[in-house]
This record gives sequence, C-alpha cells and structure tokens, in this order.
Amino acid sequence: MKKIILILGIIITVFTSCNDYIEEESLSNVPADATYKTASGFQLLVNSNYAWLKGIYGGNPWLFESGTDMYAEGRTPEPAGLSQYALLIPSSSNVDELYISCYQQIQSVNKTVYYSTITEQTANLNTLVGEAKFLRANAYFLLVQTYGGVPIVLDNITTPVLSFKRNTAEEVYTQIISDLDAALASVNTTAYATGGKVNKRAVNDLLAKVYLTRGYETFGTPADFTKAAAYADAAIAGQALNIAFDQLFKPGNDLNAETIFSVQYDKASTSTSPTTLGNNQFYYFSSYLGGAETGAPLRSYNLCPTDYALGLYEKGDKRWDATFMTEILEGPETTNGVTKTVLYYPYYRSTSPATLKVRHFYEPKWFTAADRTAWNTANASRKSATFVYHPWGEYSAAHTLIQNLDCYTIPVKKFDDPDPTTPSSTGPVSTRDIIVARLGETYLVAAEAYLKAGNPQTGLDRLNEVRRRAGVANALIGEFNIDYILDERGRELVGEYKRWFDLKRTGTLVARASAYNYKIKAANFVGVDGKLKILRPIPQTALDLNQNKDFPQNPGY
Repeated sequence: MKKIILILGIIITVFTSCNDYIEEESLSNVPADATYKTASGFQLLVNSNYAWLKGIYGGNPWLFESGTDMYAEGRTPEPAGLSQYALLIPSSSNVDELYISCYQQIQSVNKTVYYSTITEQTANLNTLVGEAKFLRANAYFLLVQTYGGVPIVLDNITTPVLSFKRNTAEEVYTQIISDLDAALASVNTTAYATGGKVNKRAVNDLLAKVYLTRGYETFGTPADFTKAAAYADAAIAGQALNIAFDQLFKPGNDLNAETIFSVQYDKASTSTSPTTLGNNQFYYFSSYLGGAETGAPLRSYNLCPTDYALGLYEKGDKRWDATFMTEILEGPETTNGVTKTVLYYPYYRSTSPATLKVRHFYEPKWFTAADRTAWNTANASRKSATFVYHPWGEYSAAHTLIQNLDCYTIPVKKFDDPDPTTPSSTGPVSTRDIIVARLGETYLVAAEAYLKAGNPQTGLDRLNEVRRRAGVANALIGEFNIDYILDERGRELVGEYKRWFDLKRTGTLVARASAYNYKIKAANFVGVDGKLKILRPIPQTALDLNQNKDFPQNPGY
C-alpha cells in the first residue's frame, strides 16, 4: 500500500477489497504523478472518475429502492434493516455501501481537481474539470439525501487523516450547487448519445433535482422550487417525449435521444472479469424464473412489485407491457447441437414469436370477467402444456406468502439483457447501461417543482406530456398534487433507482411504505430515542474509526 486514505471513518482500510482505489499501478513503470501531469495521463484520470460510478450504481440497489411502497421482499430475504426499518441500526448490513462508494468517487475527483492545476494546460482542461465536479456533486447529493450532513472533503488526501467533522446538510447542498455551477459554466453541449460525457443538459437536470430536494428541507426556500423548475425546463429544452416507451429500454438502445446521463458498460471491456465488472440491475426487480435448467436468466426473488405498484396502471397505458413481462414465453433453442425448450429469452431471440407458446400470463388490474374469458379464448392455441394463468392480485410480492413458486411474481423486463456476459448459472451479470437520468423523469421533476412553486397549471402541463406519451388521458388540475406525482413517478420509473429518495424528499416515506409494503408497519420507523428513522444511519464503521468522537449519529439510532 502506498497510501492509506481514511475517508470519514469508513475508513477504507477495514474493507480490504476497497483499498484498490488508492493503489497506483503503473504498468509502464511511469509514476502516477508524472503521468497525471501530461494531457493524456490527465484524461485517464478523468476517465477513472466515470468508472467509479459503477461502484455506486452497479451493485446491490437496496439503498435506492428497498423499504419503499413500490418494492417488497419476495421469497428471498432482503437486508432486514434497510427493507423493514425495525432492525435498522448503524451496523446493519449494506448501510455503508453508498457511504463507501460515494467517497471513493469524491476522492477520485479531488485528485483530478488537484492535478488540473499542475498538469499540462490544454484547451479542454476546464471542460474535463467541469465533468469531474458534476460527478462529485452527484456523489454528495446521494450522500446528503441518504445520511444527511456528511463531511465535505475537497482535498486530494495522500497521507492518513484520522479525524473528520460532520458538516451540516445545508453546507453540503451549498457545496453541491457550487460544483454544479462550475460544471455548468465549463462543460460542453455535445449530445449525450454522441459524446457519452457530462454536458450542460445533464448539469441542468441535476441542478433541478438538487434545488427541488433542497426546497423541502427546513433550510430550503420557495425560491428553490422556482429555480428547480427553471433548471428542469432548461434540461428539457423544448424536446417532446417522442420515443415510444417500449423503445426507451430496448436492449441496444440505451444511448437514445432521451438519455441524459448513464453509467455505461461495454461487453468487450468486461471480458477479463465479467462477474465483477458488469452490473446487477437486471438481476433484481423480478422473480426467480426457473434457473439454468430452463435457460431462463438468473434472477433474485427480491424487490418484487407490490400490489400498489402493479395497480398504478390503467387500461391503455403503454408502460404496462413495456415495463413488465406480462407473458412469459417458451421456445426451442439450440446450443452446441442440443435443442431444448428455453423459458423467457425466446421473447427476444425468436425470429417467429407468433409461434411461441405462453407459459405464464399475468392478468392486469383492469381485466373484467369478460376480458379474462376473451383472452383465454383468443390464446387457447398459444398455451403451453404447463401454462399458468395468474389472476390479478395473485402475483405481487405479498403473494409469495401464499404461493412461493417460480414465476409467481411478475418480472420487470425493462432492464433485461438477452446477451448476458456469462451463462445464467454464473451470476447476476449484465453489461447494459444503467440510465441515471432521462427526459421523462425531467418532465416529472418540472411538474413537481412548478406545483411547489405555486404554478400548478404549468406543472400539470409537464406531467401530462409524460401521460401523453404513455397513451392515457390527461390528469386534471383537481387531482394534481404530490400523491398524484408520486403515483406517476411510480408508473414511469419502475426500478430506476429513484423511489426511496422520492419518498424521503416528499416526506411520505413512513405513510406510503407502511401503507403499501406488506413487511413494514409505521411503528418500525420509531427509533431508540423515539425519533423516526428517516435518514439512513451513519455507518458504525465510520464512527468507530473516526477519532473525532463528537461526530453525531442521525436521529432514531
């Protein structure tokens, strides 16, 4: 180890696998310091900032989605603390994941900012620094939403730092906005689908989310909502939602014209270690589908949709069939000269899908008895020998308490990877991009910001653009409120790493999670001090290793 950096008490030394980020390996035997002082070396340093996003988003999604109204535990246990709150303590499993990964990102950016002052000066240097500051702002935004105030570390730390103070949440927001203002002034306008790097649209989008979220804080002001609306409109830039919803997440179309920012993967680049360099997004938000013996993808039985989530859709909403695998198909596939009936993947791979048999069908909420009869009659010849018809109300997360069988919760298909890096039996690996920001959400951010800023009609217009693309009737001004926006965000953004933050931001976490998640009661949120567990706890490892023993824990713990 050349250096040990103790980033706020997570202090990475206790995680042996996490030390790698501070080791400098020079395959050409050129010291890192000399490399980063060249234009090409500095570009590599900037590229490494983007790579750290994979640590933030590519692993377990518990801190993004678990313990909410939309997703609940199926037959496979989730981390009990994060998913149910009653057992949530500072040493709970997975509590520290964002804490670690975000500070890794921050340290990488701090190194970039440091070397920008001593490296070879080039025409695009300020642009590269702006990109890096956007990434640092994004990391701090995740931290402040999750844990509240955290230490602001801006120095390139190269020697042990054993004590950190806790900055206030207000101070963290000020730093985030400072970084984003600097980024907005320096990054370019190249379309994301072309350049694949942070651009002004991405910065405007994140500024909108930051101001919207700050507006709800005790130190927020009405001006925050006004600014959020303006930044959201700047990110929208007059672009309508004209890509069909089922094309937004079509495999191979991740870099479409509505993608604002994403964590990018490439199958060829992960070949040296696919199980560690890919991501887990497709593994969650589904049910176990039978495993390798059926040729189906390996899936967890976690983060299954709740009855509330599934019931958000109305007849004609194009997002229903685009989001969920409403029919699980089977068909013959030949591998190494052996042909067998494969489950699930033929939906993507068959050249004649009309000839495939249906193994499972999940009835939507709006089906009447007549609709059920009509479907069964029209599809009688398509049913496989082991066909199962799943009536409405019998395929949500809670239904696993009654029928704990493969395929008995509806799979989310929007993240499917029909060309996985490894066989289904190897592990939960995908090299599809993780879309962090897209235009449809920006419209919903604008809708919420305008509503909170006292301009509900304009907010409604923004929300109805999302509904127009979905093929459903406009919402009416009389029903336009925060609950309606949360419902619309639920329909639009299933599994997109937003929900816990949405509920925490709007102050609806306790009410909605306890109302719609069968594992959660309102009493679960009451902490040992009688206060509610709204923020996640500061990880116990951070407190233990920080020599500043006046570093406070969050309420509830």
